Amino acid sequence: MDDGKLKRALRHLFSTRNEAERAFPPATLTAIGEAIAAGEQTHRGEVRLVVEKSLPLSAVWEGVTNRQRAISLFADYGIWDTEDNCGVLIYVNLADHKIDIVADRGINRQIPPATWQAICGAMTAGFGQGRFHDATLDAIGQVNALLRQHFPSNGSRPNELPDKPLML
Repeated sequence: MDDGKLKRALRHLFSTRNEAERAFPPATLTAIGEAIAAGEQTHRGEVRLVVEKSLPLSAVWEGVTNRQRAISLFADYGIWDTEDNCGVLIYVNLADHKIDIVADRGINRQIPPATWQAICGAMTAGFGQGRFHDATLDAIGQVNALLRQHFPSNGSRPNELPDKPLML
């Protein structure tokens, strides 16, 4: 048995809901939802934050990467299915200490992957210092600024995705 795979499986198995709630308490989740909603008033994008305490063990055994999981959730929650093809998923995997941003094809034509990677890197560094609240709000602010620059609001539009973060 691969030692790395076993360590990863144990990390996911023993991740708890309480750890996730300490990192993202109700006040933080409310602030994140408000930041997403406020940002979406200034651009045509739809931003969704998904925080997962751990992967299902079957996914760990199959070797599912953080990126693969993020892409799967991007599809599962219909983030790709926005009117202007401007959905953005910020995916946080607490057990793996990894973050990925998946952007819809309309956005990827304007914003290079290195920009998303830099935001993920800053978030990861903040999380490493225990600054889950501030690091997440900073990342959402950066995503909103990029969307405002490349996809400015063109008037009133419906909110296509929930603003409230999703805790899995």
